Amino acid sequence: MDAFEASANVPREEFAFDHRPETDQSFENALAKARAADRLDIDDAIELLTTGTDTEGIDLQRKEQVLEAADRRRAEVVGEEVTFVANINNNVTTACNVGCLFCNFKDAAQRFEADYEGDNAGFTKTPAQSRDIVADAVDRGVYEVTSVSGLHPAFVLDEEHREILDAVPTEAGGELNYKPPEEYDVDPGTYVEQMEAMSATGAHVHSMTPEEAYHARRGTDWSYQTVFQRLKDAGLSSVPGTAAEILVDEVREVICPGKVGADEWVEAMEAAAAVGLDTTATVMYGHVENEAHRAMHLDRIRDLQDRSGAITEFVPLSFIHHDTPLKERGMVEAGATTDEDELMIAVSRLYLDNIDHIQSSWVKYGDTQGLKMLNCGADDFMGTILSEEITKRAGGDYGEFRSFQEYVDMIRSIGRVPVERSTDYEQRRVIDEDADVGPKLGPKADGTPLL
Repeated sequence: MDAFEASANVPREEFAFDHRPETDQSFENALAKARAADRLDIDDAIELLTTGTDTEGIDLQRKEQVLEAADRRRAEVVGEEVTFVANINNNVTTACNVGCLFCNFKDAAQRFEADYEGDNAGFTKTPAQSRDIVADAVDRGVYEVTSVSGLHPAFVLDEEHREILDAVPTEAGGELNYKPPEEYDVDPGTYVEQMEAMSATGAHVHSMTPEEAYHARRGTDWSYQTVFQRLKDAGLSSVPGTAAEILVDEVREVICPGKVGADEWVEAMEAAAAVGLDTTATVMYGHVENEAHRAMHLDRIRDLQDRSGAITEFVPLSFIHHDTPLKERGMVEAGATTDEDELMIAVSRLYLDNIDHIQSSWVKYGDTQGLKMLNCGADDFMGTILSEEITKRAGGDYGEFRSFQEYVDMIRSIGRVPVERSTDYEQRRVIDEDADVGPKLGPKADGTPLL
């Protein structure tokens, strides 16, 4: 069998990036440092992600050495447990005008206006609808609600924010991506109202990405810390570190030029941590970036964690290309290869020596490969989610729901220990052979299966 596999992507050399996967380090030295648990640097990460810049493509024998080192590190750090959480997604709106080229979740915001006469397959939920959705899920045993939404022009932090934006001249309101709610069929309310609604029945609310936090302070001189404090007071429990994509601005300028820059993403995450909110962190890879960008991203996440200590888990997200503008414009032909996926998980484990938990996303990888990632350095296997919209709209092939029984059966099939966990990993329940197969950590969870 050929020991090399070329990437299925459009050659990344076509993009005139300043940062290239070139180092003065050797693969052998980088691997030795990883095995010894020495702190890696960016050149080490590049060598491990490429399985050596001295060769073309991925060397499968070297890849297995990296995976073995990461799996051993996983066992040393967290042991044999595989965790998962009982959660639901409640994304408030698909209305968005940012125009990220990797995204097919959004719908153009003008389609939601009351006088729009065309079709609109998107949605906006009122705070009352969000409250009902989450209350029903909590009644069934769910205890985490994840909410990541489009940047609806009428969505504001609170009524004070609305008053400020209403006082702005109309032409300036356009520049701020603001229109009053009466111009739309459905009013999303305010971020504060949505947090209050989703937390009303005791659910842990995991919401407000740095991009959403930027939207919640536009047109003001408020700091991110002010925004996150108000949201925390309204019921926000932790912050998802999505909207990170790749934290290198030359990549962001290609795939999401309308989003906040890498420095501002970090600033928002530090502010969330400063007011006492736990966070997660992500990377979205396999599009136009190269291995140097992936390594630089890992370095920024590790540096952020050194300062904040607030990141509970790191989540590698493999780019789903099928129904996205990047694919439609011919900028990519495919996402990451399976080899790249495995190496991203493994090097994340080896590089992020200050983050205990690495997540394998079965929504991105599927069941079989998702389980394989648990032997490549990952130890968390997501959650039940009940509703998944973002990956599905991008053309993802995998499911929207995972039952507790499926989790238990799958995790045991690879000889590992299934563990129900809280969002912050502080509460944990090892699921014994004779245990009930539903959640028990939520405010109304009694072991009854979710469905």
